[in-house]
Amino acid sequence: MTAQLKSYNGITPTLAKGAFVEASAILYGDIILGEDASVWPLVAARGDVNAIRIGARTNIQDGAVLHVTRPSAALPNGLPLLIGDDVTVGHKAMLHACVIGHRVLIGMGTIVLDGAEIGDDVIVGAGSLVPPGKKLESGYLYVGSPVKKARALTPEEKAFLPESAANYVRLKDEYLQQR
Repeated sequence: MTAQLKSYNGITPTLAKGAFVEASAILYGDIILGEDASVWPLVAARGDVNAIRIGARTNIQDGAVLHVTRPSAALPNGLPLLIGDDVTVGHKAMLHACVIGHRVLIGMGTIVLDGAEIGDDVIVGAGSLVPPGKKLESGYLYVGSPVKKARALTPEEKAFLPESAANYVRLKDEYLQQR
């Protein structure tokens, strides 16, 4: 079974070298996956009314939902969903028209809403809610609903962020070898 890459308005998702989309995931429209990125079972991503960009070595785990905001009078360009490099998006997370920096871990079940911006080297704890327009400063752990800055990340936690992404690169490579 092959990945479900669906066109919308004549635009089909694009996968860079080494990118992996599991067959039960579905991607629509203006989506670009960076090199060695991975999208896991039951992910739904709609780049229909704006663009989704997923960085290199980023993994979008099972059941995550990715969407964007359409252009409107209040937002003439709408809002895309931009996800940096070496990001781990946990199971059942929902990312809607936000910006995620590099080396970020979005915990399981977290919701990140329109216009939120998450800096580089951030961990957002499982089940958190990042409200619309909230800006999360680089180098911290955030938890809660709505999120609050809990503390600075330790050097070990910062080192773990690219390691987490690298683990998913290895795993998707194993899946690709089995095809």
